[in-house]
Amino acid sequence: MKKVIFTVLAIITSHTMFGQVSGNINYQTQVRFSEQNINVGNPSSLDISVSIKGLANIKADSYVAIFSVTQVGKTTEEVNELIDGRITKALSEIKQKKGTETYVDMISFVPVYDFEVDKKVFSKKTYIEIPKGFELKKNIHIKYSASDQLDDFIRILSDHEIYDLVRVDYFSNKIEDFKKELMNKAKIILQEKIKNYETITGASFSDAEKRVVDGYKVMLPVEMYKSYASYNSTSLNLKKAASVNLADKTTSLYYQPIIDKEFDFVINPAILEPVIQVMYEIKLVIDRKNKTAATTTEKEYFIITPNGEIKNFNLKE
Repeated sequence: MKKVIFTVLAIITSHTMFGQVSGNINYQTQVRFSEQNINVGNPSSLDISVSIKGLANIKADSYVAIFSVTQVGKTTEEVNELIDGRITKALSEIKQKKGTETYVDMISFVPVYDFEVDKKVFSKKTYIEIPKGFELKKNIHIKYSASDQLDDFIRILSDHEIYDLVRVDYFSNKIEDFKKELMNKAKIILQEKIKNYETITGASFSDAEKRVVDGYKVMLPVEMYKSYASYNSTSLNLKKAASVNLADKTTSLYYQPIIDKEFDFVINPAILEPVIQVMYEIKLVIDRKNKTAATTTEKEYFIITPNGEIKNFNLKE
């Protein structure tokens, strides 16, 4: 009996430890990771298909952060003066940071309306829409080279009541170099697989017809963030008349890169920060049927001469 109890406790303990290591996302029982792996279509008339998949994790060497600014005012002069003052003061500090470039993008400039009650005798209330002021929106684009600079930009902009970080885009000047590296490594592994198939089948594919298709797919960090709510609800047997006030659940975001478990090789497998991920797949189809068909359909023709001799007759001549 003691052995049985010890086993059950061990199972419970191991399950708890797993939950701690994997993170709070496991509180959501319906978490499903969508299919994000590259999948190149197959050529027609398949015989032997060889596929190689590679993944490269590329650290960005430059970033562009976009902040949204909104300003309202009673007149056009007032709203322009207020927003330009906030942006100019903030950018003057940001431009002092090393390796930064800025750009201000005009988004919208519209009038703002309100409702006024039109009081009339012997009639119901009538609401009339009247101009109240103007709303002006602009976006600030900031280009920088070090990821930790974003904290400084947020501090500076918040001092001028600019809080809305719209998005951060990642860029790299080495993507083409990594694409070539992916292709070259895939070629080596592809040749090794072909030799392995030749060993298994005991046949040579050197004269067989071959067809090749390949392709790349690039995933940016802005596309790879997921959301989840971390909480654990308790089931209570409540009376029908009971009143339950549910607490607001906090929604969190986390970076979920492409999992590298289905790739033949990975360049820079360890990921510490959000990265640009480039996938490459090459498929080679070896069509041995065509070779066999060509061999079996070749025919020889003979003629019999008046003297009774049998001679080979070449139709091509």
